[in-house]
Amino acid sequence: MNWQVYIILCSDESLYTGITTDIERRFCEHAEGRGAKYFRGRQPVKVVYLEKEHTRSTASKREAQIKAMSRPKKEEIII
Repeated sequence: MNWQVYIILCSDESLYTGITTDIERRFCEHAEGRGAKYFRGRQPVKVVYLEKEHTRSTASKREAQIKAMSRPKKEEIII
């Protein structure tokens, strides 16, 4: 149970949601343009939300739930 669900605030003010086992490594990968195509043309600014203690399965399910949320709903869980 070492998977994490995260939301990153991007340079264009968008919110990116993903899962990882190492948030620091994953953030660096995004900053270097490796990994998600979403970060081509935008930069990660900071991690604004992090949920820990997931299995791979529960992290994937939670990621899908968050991605389906509207921007205002995502902002509610960030606060």
